[in-house]
Amino acid sequence: MGDKDKEWESHLRSLSSAARDSADPAADPSLLNSVKSLYELCKGEKSDELVARVYPLLNKIFHRCVASISQTQASSGLLLLAILQFFLDFGDIVLLDAEPSLRTFFRSCLSREFADPVVAEASLAFLSSNKTKLLKAFPTLFPQFFPLMLKLIAWNGEKLKNLFLSIFSGFISPGSFIPLFPALVDLPILVVALEKVERSSGSLVGSSIASIQKSAAPEMLLALMDEAYTGSMIGDGGADSESEDSAPMAAADPIFLDLLKDENEGLAERHWTSPAMASALQAVISTPLSNRLKEALKIAPQLLDSYFKLAVYDANDSLICALIPLIMARYSTLFPDKMFCYEVQKRLLEFMLSAFHRSPHFIALLKKPIVDRLGEAFDNPGKTELGLQLCWAIGEYGGGGESHKDAARELFESLELLLYENLSARLILILSSILGSRLGLGEAAHGSGSSSFRKSSQSRLLCFVVTAIAKLATYHRELLPRARVSLAKVARSRLSDARVWKRAQDYLGLMNEPAICLSVLGPSTSGKLTQHPGTINWNEGHKKMIAHIPFYILGGQEGPPPHDFSILDVLPTE
Repeated sequence: MGDKDKEWESHLRSLSSAARDSADPAADPSLLNSVKSLYELCKGEKSDELVARVYPLLNKIFHRCVASISQTQASSGLLLLAILQFFLDFGDIVLLDAEPSLRTFFRSCLSREFADPVVAEASLAFLSSNKTKLLKAFPTLFPQFFPLMLKLIAWNGEKLKNLFLSIFSGFISPGSFIPLFPALVDLPILVVALEKVERSSGSLVGSSIASIQKSAAPEMLLALMDEAYTGSMIGDGGADSESEDSAPMAAADPIFLDLLKDENEGLAERHWTSPAMASALQAVISTPLSNRLKEALKIAPQLLDSYFKLAVYDANDSLICALIPLIMARYSTLFPDKMFCYEVQKRLLEFMLSAFHRSPHFIALLKKPIVDRLGEAFDNPGKTELGLQLCWAIGEYGGGGESHKDAARELFESLELLLYENLSARLILILSSILGSRLGLGEAAHGSGSSSFRKSSQSRLLCFVVTAIAKLATYHRELLPRARVSLAKVARSRLSDARVWKRAQDYLGLMNEPAICLSVLGPSTSGKLTQHPGTINWNEGHKKMIAHIPFYILGGQEGPPPHDFSILDVLPTE
């Protein structure tokens, strides 16, 4: 006990000296060891008296350290984390609410030292080991500071991935669920923004991006005033204008201000069409990607996996319904890396379709954004794929179900319009092609390769549109006459791809056999019964009238069926 008492007194004198000294506490490397040793002694002795003697000294050191952060180059992250651990474990004894100290640490220290790999790893380890306690005592802390946490993983990469995933579930709350999605999707853009700050302002360790953002506000205000009165922006062109990398980062574009924030301030509009964003992305993809950016491109899809898994179990229907339009809007607006786009888009589609499967009425509730996306289906390949999947969902789930007939009719009309517009466009394309051939213009001059790919994508989408129209009419019988007219126009036009008009012909023939049509194109669920489109329940065959079954439709062949048995041979009689 004598040695332990001496150790106790020695560490206590070290704390007392640091609390009285006007110098920066973080500059003393032995102070961290004293804080950790006293913490272990208090924990081992379980003495309230010892805790009461240590707490006032640690409280003074904490506030003095925070106050001197902006004037010193020494890292204070590890020291503050050790003190915060003491506050968390012994706060009940000294009647301390640790939440203000935690928020002060995030805003004053971690916002400056997130780029320090040692501090970043220690911070995530601290949050992971205290996750249960923090979520129970301070449930709004994690959701509020998730943008700052994303900086840790964006800058330090895969070596912190497991620690980050261990606390990821704490970021999900009603107030952060929607804003978290674009932040995860834009993780590579966050890396681009941070690297741009580093090139223009120097090392990120010890510098506050928040102060850069605040200092840019007057410049942005002057720029807006100058544009309003003179029609030009400050710093436009000229030999004296700064280069892209040396220009002040935060003043460049509003999107970077949103990306670099430290706290959740709700869902903000991302200005993807801005010149600064376009030039920044073009500069990135035209040069070899940094290792940090490559890691972010791998990590972001994995974070989306965790996000969607938590959404399925924790988020309510209203949040998921609000998320789907954002997913549709961001589907074709991603960082321009081919593999990244593939991985992210695959996950977005899987979640969206699973949400529609779980809650088919979402299709009716979201008919406006769905119709908007269908109107953009031919703009680019990404939007075409999204439109294709939406067409499938509309047909598969009957436009929202039997109780949403008005929404189903509106969706049906949108599909009709998409179909007719394409037929008109095809006619114009054929006429222009004929005119071009007569004038001696070859297809090579018009980019035959890209034109062929575009036609193939359009044909694929139109096949899904035709199928969705047929399935909607099968689900909602009042739409059947209009569906016959639409499909007949496609079948007679012969302007589209043969796959399209042949499919329209097949569906017209199928509609002449209501029982088979219901089995093939009908809903997968009818009341409490589950049926699988494309199959027939043969066990019920002996109870129903069977006549003129079009086997050539089910088998994809024309002519008489290639068998010599009677249909009654395959139907049970008992």
